[in-house]
Amino acid sequence: MNSLKQINQFLENQPIALVGVSRNPKKFGYTAFKELKEKGMKVIPVNPEADEIMGEKSYHNVTELPQEVKGIIVMTKKDITASVVREAMSKGIKGIWIQQMADSKEAINELKGSDINFITGECILMHYKPHSIHKFHKNLKKLFRMYPK
Repeated sequence: MNSLKQINQFLENQPIALVGVSRNPKKFGYTAFKELKEKGMKVIPVNPEADEIMGEKSYHNVTELPQEVKGIIVMTKKDITASVVREAMSKGIKGIWIQQMADSKEAINELKGSDINFITGECILMHYKPHSIHKFHKNLKKLFRMYPK
């Protein structure tokens, strides 16, 4: 299980790249990027088919990211999450947040035993300045003692 200390350490190391940002406003990858950006997170988009998203330079893959990026949020399809994790590890990225529904056993196995601060099974929007439904979910998890300690 993730600890609150791990989550806070991850969030402190900005800029953070969001891998799997969509250009489609109906997709979660678009919504998450937009919301994090609006809340003040220094977030960098990664999309193999986009040069720019919402006025921000978009990188085609993790390898292209600037050295200042120390963490990534992975919002890809499960079948490519492990390759994104391997790419991040080879680049020396020390913080990896695998968004709910993007995790795979292969990706988690890559991370086990490493010195990488990795978070799985949590929603980034519930932990970074949550409001509305995400704040409600956070309070529910606390009520049912499912919130990280």
